[in-house]
Amino acid sequence: MFENEKIYIAGPECFYTGGPAVLNAMRRRAESLGFGVTLPNDHPLDMENPSLQKRADSIFEDLKVDMNESTAIIADLEAYRGSEADSGTIYEIGMAYARGIRCYGYTRDKRPLAWKDQKYVMRDKKVYDEHGRLAPYKDLPFSPCVVGSTKIVEGDFDDCLKMLMTDIEEEHKSAGRGAGKTSQSTSATAKKGGRPMVYLAGMERYDEDAEEKYEIMKRICDKYGMDACTPCDWADGVSRIHTDNPYTAAANLLENYAAHVRNCDLIVADLNDYRGYECSNDVGFECGMAFQLGKQLYGYMDDARPVKYRIPHLGEDREYRDMSGCNVEDFDYPLNLMFGCSMKIFEGAFEAVMERIAEDYFK
Repeated sequence: MFENEKIYIAGPECFYTGGPAVLNAMRRRAESLGFGVTLPNDHPLDMENPSLQKRADSIFEDLKVDMNESTAIIADLEAYRGSEADSGTIYEIGMAYARGIRCYGYTRDKRPLAWKDQKYVMRDKKVYDEHGRLAPYKDLPFSPCVVGSTKIVEGDFDDCLKMLMTDIEEEHKSAGRGAGKTSQSTSATAKKGGRPMVYLAGMERYDEDAEEKYEIMKRICDKYGMDACTPCDWADGVSRIHTDNPYTAAANLLENYAAHVRNCDLIVADLNDYRGYECSNDVGFECGMAFQLGKQLYGYMDDARPVKYRIPHLGEDREYRDMSGCNVEDFDYPLNLMFGCSMKIFEGAFEAVMERIAEDYFK
């Protein structure tokens, strides 16, 4: 039944003490049911290279091979160094979604963020985040990109595995009735002429004055010879659905964001910390999707020092463990290697960064 299926197991377990044993237990469980399994770092890696970044590049090259062999992804969506899930895991979900493979995730707590984010507060019947702004996607357990793309199970890896098995069985039944299987996301990238189109993947989308901020950013892009689209723009062929159901709204937003990613020439991502020591999950997802679709990626941060200088930890003699016991990466990149290996990341404000991006893109 499952011999043609190969699961990519994603999550931050590789940073845990004893993490390899946890991942191996997941592998054995899936294999016992007839699935093939791919895990990060399955193949020989160049971990003796004197360049830390080359070591990270070796891991990323292995990821690309593993992802392209997989038919499904099962991801650990537990909060990681903040209220968001691990950004590297979300990047991988973006890659998987771009390929049109099945996306599953598990969490112990599927309640809306308004209930479970300890830094959210309520004033005058409105929910605000730790920065005093209206809390975005507070009625969802995760960001719109994650909710829209991924079948999320409240439970553990084994619960996800059972749901995947049931879904595959139902697909076989459907095929027998002539319905077949419908691809989720692999529509062709639009072909354009003229100036390049840049998609601005940023956190501004969550702000009340997002449209005003994006208009300023669009003018800056125009100054450097590029047209720009943003998460607040509605892509051709995507209609905005006005609904009170947060899951319907999330799926509608994902459809719009994904259309922009498919139709742009390059993506410029704000990779600054968001609700912890990770970038926005929506941004991370869009980066992974854009990479898988062959787009040119760029990122920017206020502080682009290597991760080990940005995240508090216990030092080299304690394996750079952070406050939750997770390993802080040491590859001379400013954040998770998924981002560092797939794009140039600049430090500075948006206009100064766009000048450097234009210089690099048009060279």
